[in-house]
Amino acid sequence: MFSRRSLRSRRLRAVAISFQVEGIRIGDGSLFLIAGPCVIESEKHAIFMAEVIKGVTRSLNIPFLFKASYDKANRTSVRSFRGPGLPEGLRILKKVKDEVHVPVLTDVHETADVPKVAEVADVIQIPAFLCRQTDLVVAAAMSERVVNIKKGQFVSPWDMKHAVEKCRTAGNDRVFVTERGSSFGYNNLVVDMRSLAIMRKFAPVVFDATHSVQLPSSSHGDEDQPAVSGGQPEFIPVLARAAVAAGVDGVFMEVHENPKEAKSDGANALESTMLRGLLKELWAVHRALGEAHLTP
Repeated sequence: MFSRRSLRSRRLRAVAISFQVEGIRIGDGSLFLIAGPCVIESEKHAIFMAEVIKGVTRSLNIPFLFKASYDKANRTSVRSFRGPGLPEGLRILKKVKDEVHVPVLTDVHETADVPKVAEVADVIQIPAFLCRQTDLVVAAAMSERVVNIKKGQFVSPWDMKHAVEKCRTAGNDRVFVTERGSSFGYNNLVVDMRSLAIMRKFAPVVFDATHSVQLPSSSHGDEDQPAVSGGQPEFIPVLARAAVAAGVDGVFMEVHENPKEAKSDGANALESTMLRGLLKELWAVHRALGEAHLTP
């Protein structure tokens, strides 16, 4: 989507360390997408969503990593759906890789899971609530896979440098961080766009456009239904455009063909029919920035 000259101009503003995962460059001034359903709902659904998203991104020439969780260990309610678990979840993710031919990202909550996850996942993600867990970060780093550390809702952007250093001290420089909003009172998150520039001084940065519009635990549940988080998905495009304009390296979005029926985080997911239009806007912003830096 850029001329070679434009890409070179963008790379001049790249972070100090850039790297590659399955042909996708991270941190060199280009832009990539992480997308998929929050949780693996079934083999059929995971493959379907991967194919849908790949179809959109391939037509737009956008690098794409598929994301889905085998276990959501931090659900609000003990009665909420968590996923298929480690063995079945990894089997499904491997099938997505083999049949759809896309790299995959999934999150880990336990250090014991890391070796098995590393056999399948191209990127191991540290959940936001666990970004300060040294043993987990180090275990992920020592797997030699690319590591994505999600910034905790309770952590300042400059303090994320310590999480990155844990990974690098363990011998793995292939690490990036993801912004997903900060706690703002009860049941609300706010995104400080300054954090994107602050964190990009020490690592590539991805913006999570869907979790940033989450309203954590906004439903208290009742005797028949578990408590769940709410969301404001109408603001996904607004925040995503702002983040791309701020110079992020990638965008993270949970995407579902029917968010109202999603088994996790449906309230803040992007409906898949809206993906193409939003990506066209984001890459237009990205391209405009590249072209602007070529103009004296």
